[in-house]
Amino acid sequence: MHSVALLTASYAKDIERFSLLSESIDTWLSGYTRHYVLINDEDVPLFARFASDKRVIVPASRYLPKWLFAVPPALQFLSSRRVWLSLLSSPVHGWHIQQILKIAGVLNAPEQRVCILDSDNLFFREFDVGLYAGGEMTPLFVTRKAIGADHPVHGVWLRTIDQLLGIKERSFPADDYVGNALVWDKDSARAMTDAIKSATGLSWALALCRKKKFSEYLLYGNFVANSPEHLARHRVTEDSIAVSHWDDTPPTARRSRP
Repeated sequence: MHSVALLTASYAKDIERFSLLSESIDTWLSGYTRHYVLINDEDVPLFARFASDKRVIVPASRYLPKWLFAVPPALQFLSSRRVWLSLLSSPVHGWHIQQILKIAGVLNAPEQRVCILDSDNLFFREFDVGLYAGGEMTPLFVTRKAIGADHPVHGVWLRTIDQLLGIKERSFPADDYVGNALVWDKDSARAMTDAIKSATGLSWALALCRKKKFSEYLLYGNFVANSPEHLARHRVTEDSIAVSHWDDTPPTARRSRP
């Protein structure tokens, strides 16, 4: 069995959601070594109460490149969103930073497998994440043929990802790798960032800052799907461990996932 870590990128406005997530992890989850929580430096005091033997609060500056720096909170009146500046790219916002932090967090984790949990997740019964994520093959969640060429968001993300990874041919409808409680393999994530550098000639973080319109989950899923070596290390599944609802329409009754 491989070691498994949990990873969450969060920030001050999500602290109530994160509080529920952390409580549910402490109550219901087993089979993991550490829960790494990556947050903006100024939010560290707010999240300090969640630290424990198994939960590590990590300031963003530990993993972000030195050429990228946050606008001080006192100057945030210039934008309604948190802003990071750089001489190497146009400004990036908190959503981009969280995606970059997730990738960097996986690359820097001592564990081989990392289960990524956003703050809006919640566990409600016992679950051994080690049994799910630590086996010989990494689970790779996919929704088959879910992205059409005219999709206003995911379609744009995929075209950006093709540029980042050097994918020459793209057919639609395309598979969707976005979900909740997704598991990444560290070696595959490192190979993904190497592929970005090879395709763009830039460090992976700078390439992402310059492109912006991407999804970290689509990036990882498409890299694995287009690499026979790394695909062979994954167990592709269409069965998510999470029950989720993304649309504005009210959810209807549905079978809960195992």
